[in-house]
Amino acid sequence: MSLPVPQLRNFDLNLLKVFDVVMAERSLTRAAQVLSLTQPAVSNALRRLREALGDEVLVRQGRSLQATPKALLLWPQVRETLARLQTALAPQPFSAAATVRSFVLTMADATASKLMPALVQDIMRQAPGVSLRTVPLTTRDPRPMLEAGDVDLAVGHFPAALAAIGLQRQNGQAVRFAHLRLFSSDYVCVMRAGHPLAKTTLSLDAFCEAHHVLVSFSGRAYGLIDEALASVNRSRRVVLTVNQFFTTGSVVVRSDLLAVMPRHFVQVTGFASQLAVRELPFDVPPIHVDAVWHQRHDSDSAQAWLRMQVQASAQALPPAAGNTGT
Repeated sequence: MSLPVPQLRNFDLNLLKVFDVVMAERSLTRAAQVLSLTQPAVSNALRRLREALGDEVLVRQGRSLQATPKALLLWPQVRETLARLQTALAPQPFSAAATVRSFVLTMADATASKLMPALVQDIMRQAPGVSLRTVPLTTRDPRPMLEAGDVDLAVGHFPAALAAIGLQRQNGQAVRFAHLRLFSSDYVCVMRAGHPLAKTTLSLDAFCEAHHVLVSFSGRAYGLIDEALASVNRSRRVVLTVNQFFTTGSVVVRSDLLAVMPRHFVQVTGFASQLAVRELPFDVPPIHVDAVWHQRHDSDSAQAWLRMQVQASAQALPPAAGNTGT
């Protein structure tokens, strides 16, 4: 039996607002409070929405409401449409000095250590009512986090994600994400200053024979460096995987493990004087640090202001920090 296909001319657009809030709250009681409606009114609207979509939208599992696959697919598009409509109908003039707002960013500690000091100073001076929250970056593809609205801006090295966005654009497909190059750097090998390999130029054989600590946001014990080694039919022995560069620095200065980290991060590890830095004995693509956001924020002047502040902080990085421009 085929499901009914809703026609826009017969569809009550007010149901989309109810759908958005119910999906966000996953509770009819809380949704009613947000919408300033009675719970029976929300239940009735949800019933009409189910009839229009030919889908249950939300189903009860125990004490919670779970969204159906169709609802999960539809929700981001509905939320984006409502946000754009709100901006178009009632655009809000932006004043940094008067704004009271919180933004959520995701980035690795190596990136945060370079950008956040200047960024926080600028924001406190320009917009005392603005607060920032940084959440851990656990992936090289931030698009799902941005799509779900979990973060406003992702900052990091996202080569595969940006390649996918570029391919969509080349193929004439709808592109839902935008990005901005902040700075570029490269990878270096670090070890404790007294390490036996610190006495000479690092060779490929010595690198592969040593034991390593790997920084992996996902926890997977295989990363960009391993991919580069595989391209020349080599591999290395990873004995420890961590998810922070700061942890890596602490481990390296107290062991004979080698680590690969961004050059711009070495000076802020707190262990720079105890580390020996060596060039990698094989080719590794450069690090391009980009800001990535969902295009639904393009018309939000506050979001545009935030991106400008992040870009200004990146441009203010001294050359010694690894900023090689764009």
